[in-house]
Amino acid sequence: MSRDTQLKERWEKLVDILSNQFSQGEDLDLDSIIFLIGVQELGKLHREFKKDEKLNLMHIAICRLLEPYGYYEFDFVDQEGWPHYKVKEQLPALKAGEQSVLMKEAIVNYFIEKELID
Repeated sequence: MSRDTQLKERWEKLVDILSNQFSQGEDLDLDSIIFLIGVQELGKLHREFKKDEKLNLMHIAICRLLEPYGYYEFDFVDQEGWPHYKVKEQLPALKAGEQSVLMKEAIVNYFIEKELID
């Protein structure tokens, strides 16, 4: 099985699992899944977030997802419990489709690590 086919199958399985758990019948999109990862990484699951906090959650998720690729490194958790990362290497200029594939691959790897999918 090619790497692209395996990624596509794992992505579809993951979207199905997360959509069934967190959505009312609609498939979650990439941004929604990134947001969920941010909430998971923050560890404060049952609360409302302000608009700027939602952006920060997505930033946390992106940093965490791209950490294994060498782009970010965990730095510290602040007094309010928010994780902070530092940039290790600038992301290369990627086209939109390439960004999407990178993020989907990183998300699939994250949920393999969390043992939600295999």
